Amino acid sequence: MAKLTLRHARKIIRKTLEAGAEMHLKPLSVIVLDAGGHVQAFERSDDTSPGRFAIAHGKAHGAIMLGIGGTAQMQRAEAQAYFMAAAGAAFGGQMVPVPGGILIRDGKGRVLGALGVTGDSSEKDAEAGKTGIEAAGLVAEI
Repeated sequence: MAKLTLRHARKIIRKTLEAGAEMHLKPLSVIVLDAGGHVQAFERSDDTSPGRFAIAHGKAHGAIMLGIGGTAQMQRAEAQAYFMAAAGAAFGGQMVPVPGGILIRDGKGRVLGALGVTGDSSEKDAEAGKTGIEAAGLVAEI
């Protein structure tokens, strides 16, 4: 598989939202970007705040543009804040370097896109997103 389809994106989102409900998380917003950083699909639970789209997008966009998941981005930000600030500026501020930005890979390790999940703690967002990606038969890099 060399491409992330709309069918995959919808399944990832549905399974991520289901995982969030099962985990009793706060309402989630979930976005899938393709390998070029373009929005493939987005959904939000009822009662999410309007700013959550931008946060979910920033988490996913940072993952796809840097080629690393949100957990690694956060570690890099802690170690090299100047680099991450410069990268954020280069990306027009569209980067939120925390868990919940997840690279989506196929079984051969090729990057197909990225998932951004926001609404609860970043770690719980990432856990729900990982569940969604794996339910679609793909590999999550958190």
